[in-house]
Amino acid sequence: MIALRFHRDLYAGVAVDEAVKAYARFAQFELEEAPGEWVVKITARTPEREKKVALELGNMALGLTVRKKEEKS
Repeated sequence: MIALRFHRDLYAGVAVDEAVKAYARFAQFELEEAPGEWVVKITARTPEREKKVALELGNMALGLTVRKKEEKS
């Protein structure tokens, strides 16, 4: 299992949720709230897949956050 932490000041919660939904067929996710951050725990068939999904999920969450901030401007 890999745990990613997304700081609330940097990431939009809706972007993290959308990224998790996009990768739901590749791994299982457990979402938690912690003070100041969202935590996403990723479990996949192999450690290699967990790592790849974690990297892609992080990239997508960041990209969606940027896009949402641009739409507000």
